[in-house]
Amino acid sequence: MDPEPDQTRGLHRSLGRLSLGTGSAIAAVLCLYAQPASAYRPFDGTDAAVADLNEVEIELQPFGGQRTGSQTTAIAPEVVYNYGFAERWEAVVQSQMMTPITPGGEASIAADGVFLKHVIVPGVLQGQSGISVATEFGALLPGVNADPGVGFSWAGIVSQRWDWGTAHFNVETNLTRDHQAEVFLDVILEGPSTWTVRPVFETFYDKVWTQGESRSVLLGAIWQVNHDLALDAAYRYAIMDGHPVNEIRAGITFAFKEDGDTTPMKPGATFGNWGLSR
Repeated sequence: MDPEPDQTRGLHRSLGRLSLGTGSAIAAVLCLYAQPASAYRPFDGTDAAVADLNEVEIELQPFGGQRTGSQTTAIAPEVVYNYGFAERWEAVVQSQMMTPITPGGEASIAADGVFLKHVIVPGVLQGQSGISVATEFGALLPGVNADPGVGFSWAGIVSQRWDWGTAHFNVETNLTRDHQAEVFLDVILEGPSTWTVRPVFETFYDKVWTQGESRSVLLGAIWQVNHDLALDAAYRYAIMDGHPVNEIRAGITFAFKEDGDTTPMKPGATFGNWGLSR
């Protein structure tokens, strides 16, 4: 569900080793943050839904960029792999590459993590009535030329849908890779699920104790091409420890069943409820 030259859910994706001077100072601040649990595209938070049994969902960002002060960083590719290994359970593996553009620097592989997500209370996102409630938890792993430590993430997610749209609420706590306490509060709003192209909005607050905090707003759209394919694009603006952050995101999410499994994918279980990625 859960980021991050501030590219993250709270946006704590580490920038790795960037350039000297101003860029390095900004990068040092951004690297304080830890990547939270996986989200879904193009958000930093997530929804209270999981992949169907024996279903694979791939969330891919082939294009993305972020500017913080004088530092411009390409964030691509970003990949999230989801696998429904049991009823109402999925396993999640995620990673992303970050390449400093101006000034130049060494590329890094960051925001690595492995998670389990479980739907505790099936609801509207599972084709039933009432709210959907889920939890997601797992390990924040070391990167390459990025955060070297190991942390832990836990999140609670509640989703509800009305005729006018869908809302997702996230509360997440982390032990960052450098073993600091972190909290992440997130709200996602989506347009009507019956629209082929629906507008989306997200805002979140993220705080790492003794280190810093960030506030973010995202505006974008999700194009539901069909049940198994969606495209997304979004713009995000954040203030991270007093530094303005501008980011663009564009991605794709697609799903398929394991070989030999001919069971139809359940309508509304995944892509009917969320667009691309987390």
